[in-house]
Amino acid sequence: MGRRRLAIAVVLVSTLLLLNAEAKSVDPYKVLGVSRDAKQREIQKAFHKLSLKYHPDKNKNKGAQEKFAEINNAYEILSDEEKRKNYDLYGDEKGQPGFDAGYSGGGNGGHSGGFNFGGPGGWQNMGGGGGSKSFSFSFGGPGESSSGFGMDDIFSMFSGGSSKGRDGFGGFGGFGGSSKAESRSKSGSAAAIRTINSQVYKKEIMDQGMTWLVLSYLPSQRGTQYHESIIEEVSESLQGALKVGRINCETESSLCKQLGIVPRRAPRLFVYSYTSSGKTTLAEYTEELVAKKVKSFCQEHLPRFSKRIDLNSFDVSAVSSQKTPKVMLLSTKKDTPVIWRVLSGLYNGRFVFYNTEVHDTSDPKVRKLGVDAFPAIVGWLSNGEKLVLKTGITVKNMKSAVQEIGKLLEGFEKKNKKVSSNSQPGQAQSESLEKIQLLSRTNFDSICGESTPVCIIGAFRSSQGKEKLQSILSKVSQKSLSRRQASGTVSQDTVSYSLLDAAKQSSFLSSLDRSEFKTSDNILIAYKPRRGKFATFKGDMTMEEVEKFVAAVLNGDIQFTKTRQKPQIK
Repeated sequence: MGRRRLAIAVVLVSTLLLLNAEAKSVDPYKVLGVSRDAKQREIQKAFHKLSLKYHPDKNKNKGAQEKFAEINNAYEILSDEEKRKNYDLYGDEKGQPGFDAGYSGGGNGGHSGGFNFGGPGGWQNMGGGGGSKSFSFSFGGPGESSSGFGMDDIFSMFSGGSSKGRDGFGGFGGFGGSSKAESRSKSGSAAAIRTINSQVYKKEIMDQGMTWLVLSYLPSQRGTQYHESIIEEVSESLQGALKVGRINCETESSLCKQLGIVPRRAPRLFVYSYTSSGKTTLAEYTEELVAKKVKSFCQEHLPRFSKRIDLNSFDVSAVSSQKTPKVMLLSTKKDTPVIWRVLSGLYNGRFVFYNTEVHDTSDPKVRKLGVDAFPAIVGWLSNGEKLVLKTGITVKNMKSAVQEIGKLLEGFEKKNKKVSSNSQPGQAQSESLEKIQLLSRTNFDSICGESTPVCIIGAFRSSQGKEKLQSILSKVSQKSLSRRQASGTVSQDTVSYSLLDAAKQSSFLSSLDRSEFKTSDNILIAYKPRRGKFATFKGDMTMEEVEKFVAAVLNGDIQFTKTRQKPQIK
């Protein structure tokens, strides 16, 4: 009986070897059309080009789907150094030599290591496993092979049962090694893409000032690897300005729901960034999946916290009187440079950023600033002292530029803290607090009359609430917040600050809205006397949040409501 089984096995193996010899082996180098000494960059470019050509969403021709799977399998091998080395040595990416040797230096290449169950016309569809997978086996021991495909499996395939009573193959879906998702996580080519979960989102992304390109996907979706290759290319070209990550919406469903990401048929790309008012935004990229276009989309969504000004109409004295340190970039660029936009996001709240277009160092305004070469950075300390931080700036690349200029800004910040600590904070604070007045019949017209475009009113119901609002508004009032004009210039003194006793002035609040203010202890009101409109803020009453609200009001990013009647103070 044993000899009979052995004889049958020899016949079957011989038959399979004959079939395999006649079948055309799938060479990943030939699939991608690259040489065997191709660099990773060449392999990546070839993959991008072919993936775009044969992507099932774009190419409906017969065989395109199989070709696309073949291209992905080839890239999985050649983009991973270990798999590529194994293939070159053994003809198998898992380092398991089959009946044929791998590439030996000849021009014909090698077989894919033993029995190839992949590629068009192959056996990948016999068990409904989908995708083009390949594997080899050698007789690593009695009755089994190093790939998990043994003698019993051969019998099972032809007789419908195992010599040991096992259930056949259990489907072909498990053949060919790990899944694509697992291959991506182990592949060195995807190492730069951060895996995002709730903890990573809170600590590394949320309100950190950095722009992120985020891929959302499900493990079952096709095209994820192609999306990741695009992300890697964009990340490489925008190093220092952009970080990249991926969210598995199957395992991180709560995070995807929190961000408003709903999984669809294909993976989705989003850019996490900030509006000019400081609010976070998640913008989806929906155009053609080409690295150049994705890069442009990312650049468009970089932070815009730096205020573009005209140096001829810029009031230096107004800037130097503010308490937060200020920095200005002088360059010949028509638009705000990308590097400066990135820095304005990373250091938002720590500095007030300006930038301006200049061309002549002999310009009196430029000479007055002490600048003799472009690009240049000028800073103002909180005491009004001006410093030329650097002129004639040269950079190697964006990443090093962000790092070097970041160190320059941090040094300037340390100097400002030292200057601030040498002043008299107690006296300065008391002087500042005195500027925020309580609204009354006698001062209402001068503070919130029609001559004032915007009046910020802090309404309180308790003494603690009053102290908190007074402290916050006194600090915010010292910030260089100003209205953005259509011409691109800025207008100072467009906002006034005041306090309102909500318990005593309930009729004032009722004239705005009858019910909105009844249950609020502290509330901030932006009132436009000329237009008879108002907007409210009832969020966390912190200096940062109040500052964002005021900036949004001045920049037109807040929706205003018509008042019920003209408010009056009793």
